[in-house]
Parts: sequence; C-alpha cells; structure tokens
Amino acid sequence: MTNHSSEPASGAPLTSATAVDAPEQGGISKKGLSAGSVGLIGAIVIGISCIAPAYTLTAALGPTVSEVGVQVPAIILVGFIPMLLVALGYRELNKRMPDSGTSFTWATRAFGPWVGWMAGWGLIAATILVLSNLAGIAVDFLFLLISQISGNPDIAALSTNPFINVAVCLLFMLGATWISYRDMQTTQKLQYWLVGFQVAVLVLFSVAALVEVANGNAFDATPIELSWFNPFAVDSFSAFAAGLSLSIFIFWGWDVTLTMNEETKGSDKTPGRAATITVVTIVVLYLLISVSLIAFAGVGTGEYGLGNEDIQDNVFFHLAGPILGPLAVLVSLAVLTSSASSLQSTFVSPARTLLAMGHYGALPEKFASVSPRFFTPGYATVVSAIVASVFYTVMRLLSENVLWDTITALGMMICFYYGITAFACVWFFRKVWWKSVRNVIYTLLAPLIGGVILAVLFFTTLIDSMDPEYGSGSNIGGVGLVFVLGMVVLVGGVVVMLWQWRKRPAFFRGETLSRAVADQ
Repeated sequence: MTNHSSEPASGAPLTSATAVDAPEQGGISKKGLSAGSVGLIGAIVIGISCIAPAYTLTAALGPTVSEVGVQVPAIILVGFIPMLLVALGYRELNKRMPDSGTSFTWATRAFGPWVGWMAGWGLIAATILVLSNLAGIAVDFLFLLISQISGNPDIAALSTNPFINVAVCLLFMLGATWISYRDMQTTQKLQYWLVGFQVAVLVLFSVAALVEVANGNAFDATPIELSWFNPFAVDSFSAFAAGLSLSIFIFWGWDVTLTMNEETKGSDKTPGRAATITVVTIVVLYLLISVSLIAFAGVGTGEYGLGNEDIQDNVFFHLAGPILGPLAVLVSLAVLTSSASSLQSTFVSPARTLLAMGHYGALPEKFASVSPRFFTPGYATVVSAIVASVFYTVMRLLSENVLWDTITALGMMICFYYGITAFACVWFFRKVWWKSVRNVIYTLLAPLIGGVILAVLFFTTLIDSMDPEYGSGSNIGGVGLVFVLGMVVLVGGVVVMLWQWRKRPAFFRGETLSRAVADQ
C-alpha cells in the first residue's frame, strides 16, 4: 500500500490509501443520512434512553447484591471506570473518523477487514438480541401496570401465556420500528418525554426512600458507610468479577450516541461529548438509587430485603409500595416507559452499523439504502426488527431459559466489541502517542486500560459460563448453556463473514475500506 495523507470530515490527517470521499478506493464517506438533525442534548437523551436505567437497574440490582452485598456502589464505580475509559477512546476515534459504522469502521481502519467485520457483528448481535428482550420486558410491565391500576392480579399473569406474550411483543416491536424508520427528529421528541419521566420517577423514588430512612420508617434501615464504595471489601475475585459483569451490562448502550455521528451537529466533537456526559450522568443516577435502596431495605433475605431471591427479578416493583405508597404505580410506569423507549432508541445502533457495512461492501448493497423521505437506514431498520422478532418468538415458544441465557451471554458480546474498539483506538493512534501528554492519556492509557479490563472480563465470563450451573442452570452435554449460546453467536459471525468474503471479496481486500493510521 502506498501511504499518503487524507482529510476526514473533522479535518484531522490520516495516513491512508485513499481520500475520504471515495469509498470505492478505501476511504470513509457519507451515506445520505440527515446531517445536523441531532444536537448535544438530544444525543445525551437518546443515550440515556438506550441504557434504560429504570428497566436495567430493577433487574440488575438484586443479583448484584447477592454477589457483593453492600458493596454495590463500589461495583458500580468500578464498572464505570472501563466504560469511561472506553468512551474516551471512542471520542478520540470519532474526532478523526466520524462514521455511523463506529466499531465496524474503526476496527477495520485499525486492524483490517476481518477484525472490523467481527467487531460490527458483535455490536449487531448484541443490540438485535437485546431488542427482543426489551420488547419482552415491556410486555411484562404493561400487564403488570394494568393489573395494578385495575386491582386485578390475574391480569399480570396474562404475560406468562406465550401466545399473548408474543403477540403483544410484536406490536411493541412494530411501533418501535415505525418510529425508528421515521426521521431522528421524531425519535428525539419522543425520547425527551419518555426519558424525562423515567429519570424524574427514579429520583423521586430514591429521595422518598432516604426520607423514609430518616423518619425511621425503613424496612431494614442500614446506615450509609464509606465502605460501601470500597471494591476491596468484596469477598472474592469471582464475586467481584460476577458483580462487575452485571455492572458492565447496566452501563451498556451509551455508544448509540456515536452511531448517530453522521446525523449530529458537530459530528467530530458532539457525539464524543454526549457519550462521556451520558456515562457520567448514569453513574450518578445509579449511585443515588443503589445507596438509597440499600439504606432502606438492607441486603438481607427478609420480605423486602435486596437479598431476597423472590424480589430480585423486579426490585423496584416490590419496594415501590413500601416507599411511595399510593404513588407506587409510577415506578411500574417508569420501568414500562424505560423498556419501551429503549426498545425504540436501541434500533439506532444496529441499523446504522448495518448501513455502514452495506455502504462499504461488507454486506449486500441493499443494507446501504436510505429512505428518500426520512433519510434513515430504512431497510436495515426493518431487517433488525424482523430478526429480533423472529428470535424472540422462537426462543419464547421454545423455552424462557434459552431466552434469558442468550441475554446473559450477551455480556460477553458487549466486552467483545467494546474491547476490540478500545484496542483499535490504541493501535490507530500509535504514531502520535508521544506527541503530547493528552495523547498519552486519551489515545494510549485510557483505551488500553479499558480494553484490558474488558478482555479480562470476556475471558473470565467465557470460562465461568462453561459451568453447567451458570445462568439458568441449563446445559448441553455438561457444558453451560450460556457458554454454548455465546459460542454459537461468535462462530455464527465467523460463518457469515466467510460467506460474505466469498460473495464480496473487495471489502476483504481493503478496496472499499482500507487500513489507516493517524499521523498527527
């Protein structure tokens, strides 16, 4: 390859084979999306929506307590560290190469087409499979909410009927697809209301819990101590790793702010800033909620104790009554809002990654099509919805254990593609590491440390999940189902990649998107 400089949209030089505006020669180019339609606040709101704090924490808080006890705040802080470090690396990559393909594009530029393709596969697999989970959660909370309002507990049980569950789930998926297919302005306007309500209820819930503690009305009042924030107080490394894996999951989704970069005002800076602000905002919210609920309910196994396995699948629902009284229904509505809004915003990432992969010839050209009316990746959005809907329907009718173990296996996928992207940042900027203290911190140390942490978590989870007792306890031939499902997803990606290599060799020869390195 003959190297010379090229100028991306941000104006930052690269050493590359081609010019940025000529994708057929290996450079980055625009894809026809609606430029400048998302501002900083809009990107942050969509980022928070994708993380879905109400839905995520109500399911993750109890299991995390069972692993690390009162050290949940410490685990949240430790989980926040790799997310922040990786977010800083993402920010640097986005400054140089704002592209909707994010992990796929950046890993391809740094490591070549094979690694880049698998990074894109990791993101797409994780987000599409989570779409089905979010729709399923929305169904559960819809019937739960109707049950609370009507005072009829039998209504909540309707969500356990697989046929009713699947039918309503597909309706949620259809609505989210329709909104996502439309322009980003529609998505932003909807998310302002949904995210605003969700965050307001969570803050009210937390403050009310602290007030009840102060008034002596807590279920199991537990004095707040600084030791809660000490990760070294966790009993064992395995418990620490298990808790950290859960913590990583509850932060996942902030990178949606980067996949919107071609549609964001100031595409070289705004998405990175939005990602960093989103992660910081979420960690503050999570700390407030976890501290207040531990102080109110304790970590024991009593009726409302966070260590009680009977309430751990939906902590907020069980504690809402004792804390908020007649306003408890707001919490169920917030979790429903959280899962529904996240279902819609999560469509952004896989659709735009598929768009980029089609645009650069890594997938069929049809994926590169953009709606002429809404300037959104319409075809990729519809395909994402169909795949997620089929997956949920099949898994839900077969076995809930398989469905939930697949979601558990996605923790590995998160570490997989986040880790590859972090290392891509390190390698892409290798020629400029020592040109300034800032470069040492943001292009070497931050993404390297974040990537190493995620790599350790990936392999730890991979090894632990081989245990047949891991996850739901299901196994195939004595090997844990979570491990089997994780390997199926990864090996499936390799198979599809090899198929595309035979069908579309130009991408894999580096002709449509070539390797590059930052030279200043």
